[in-house]
Amino acid sequence: MEELLTSIDARGVATLTLNRPKRHNAFDRVLVAKMTSALHRLDDSPDVRVVIITGAGETFCAGADIEWMKNIANGSFDANESDATMLAELMHRLDRLSKPTIALVHGPAYGGGVGLVACCDIAIASIRASFCLSEVKIGVIPAVISPFVVRAIGLRRARRYILTAELIFAEQALAIGLVHEVAREKEMAATRDRIIDALLRCAPGAQAEAKSLLELCAAHPIDGDLMRQTAHRLALRRASPEAREGLKAFLDKRTPIWRSNWIN
Repeated sequence: MEELLTSIDARGVATLTLNRPKRHNAFDRVLVAKMTSALHRLDDSPDVRVVIITGAGETFCAGADIEWMKNIANGSFDANESDATMLAELMHRLDRLSKPTIALVHGPAYGGGVGLVACCDIAIASIRASFCLSEVKIGVIPAVISPFVVRAIGLRRARRYILTAELIFAEQALAIGLVHEVAREKEMAATRDRIIDALLRCAPGAQAEAKSLLELCAAHPIDGDLMRQTAHRLALRRASPEAREGLKAFLDKRTPIWRSNWIN
């Protein structure tokens, strides 16, 4: 069975579906490698506008496969570290994707599954979804996902939920900032489509640059250097074909036409 399903619709909305339902969509080396490779391909494709991450079956993602981790732990340290680095690279690739990303969480998300949610730009959870940073319960730590989890929910909350491995239900995940919206199961598709429609109305090149801008702002103090960098980025963007089209369309009272060859 294919561990990762990929589909792209006519609008350029790509969906990556973790497809190990009998293992609760837990990561193994193959799934991690396939996800990383797929994200590279989607990021490089000018026809892809949005990337959705979801899971097959009842679970979104149960984190790392226990059998996989057990086998790695019994092997050489070099192989162990190599596998950990692969997972870290997956999270980094998802986090830095130039396209808008959506986590569609229909069921439980544990460990590395929470990492996927924290790495995505937007997270939508079913009312029956649940989350758990469960690593310490089995004697490990959420090392490669912790930077993204801390950024999403803050250090104080991360301390609690990482140290206790408490179950976080959907409404609580919304309250602490881990997800952006919670919907009833029958409303999940409509919520997803509403957000996708909003994303597709916007300029893809501007979205990619906005994501880069946010990383810059998060990493720098508000000082003269940041002022100059942001002013430079604004000047470049205002002179871009996308901006010229967007401004003209606004004045003409029409929908702008975005072209993929304007992105780079």
